Amino acid sequence: MQLEEKLLNGDKRGCAKLISMVENNDKEAIDIIKKLYNHTGNAHIIGITGPPGGGKSTLTDRLAKALRKEDKKIGIIAIDPTSPFSGGSILGDRIRMNDLSLDKEVFIRSMGTRGYLGGLSKATQGAVKLLDIFGCDYIFIETVGVGQSEVDIVKTADTVIMVMVPGLGDDIQAIKAGVMEIGDIFAINKSDLMGASKTATEIKMMLDMSDNMERRPPVLQVTAIKNEGIDKLVDEIKNQMNYLEESNELYERRKNNAKTEIIKLVEEDIINLILKKNESIGMLDDIAHEVAIKVLDPYTAKDRVFNSIKEL
Repeated sequence: MQLEEKLLNGDKRGCAKLISMVENNDKEAIDIIKKLYNHTGNAHIIGITGPPGGGKSTLTDRLAKALRKEDKKIGIIAIDPTSPFSGGSILGDRIRMNDLSLDKEVFIRSMGTRGYLGGLSKATQGAVKLLDIFGCDYIFIETVGVGQSEVDIVKTADTVIMVMVPGLGDDIQAIKAGVMEIGDIFAINKSDLMGASKTATEIKMMLDMSDNMERRPPVLQVTAIKNEGIDKLVDEIKNQMNYLEESNELYERRKNNAKTEIIKLVEEDIINLILKKNESIGMLDDIAHEVAIKVLDPYTAKDRVFNSIKEL
């Protein structure tokens, strides 16, 4: 079978191969996504984000198992950081999902960030589209352990679950901007630890101070490793999707995500054009040299590079 037929027929190996091709920016894989794009939009895309050590992998594992009891097809993309020195990545998140890997209706893919900032991998959105075409009902994207500025997941997911744990910081930490503003659902994991209720209260107080919130995100206490609170979390995920559909917010969110993705793809092509031209005539090197010796300022240099692109 052709790769596109394998994908439509739910062939795991075909899907895995296509994701690898997308990671390598293979034209054939991109063409298949173009051809089958009308098959996307059916999966509920759920982002799982939060600080390192928060239990994101274990929580994803428990959520996937709960949804499998409802006979749902699950896709999981687990993002791991890549070493800036060796370029390698451990891809260890799937170790915590070992049981799921034996389930024929669960597709797990680990990805390294490959230096891509924002908590995701460059190929994440392409992989999400392929898993959507593959027939997944739910697609989980587990980000790297994010900092306060790595919020790209909100530009990809329908629902973002912010995983928090007790004892990460003081009261001020709970009201910091950034990742705290992107959560649709807050899950206080490891709630069997001391301080879980205090953490939940602080987050609720932070949410109460927000004026531009149409729907107040629920704050749940869960203990993923003991499978406590998971069913309630699944219910809230479904409630969130119902709200998005009924309020037309799902369309608005996906339209904004599409706009961001288009801009990113255009940016990538422009950068590739600049680098390609630099390879042929050394344009960028020459301009950088002039900036370095103060003959040229960076803003004029930018104009010169941009004008050279317009001439292509």
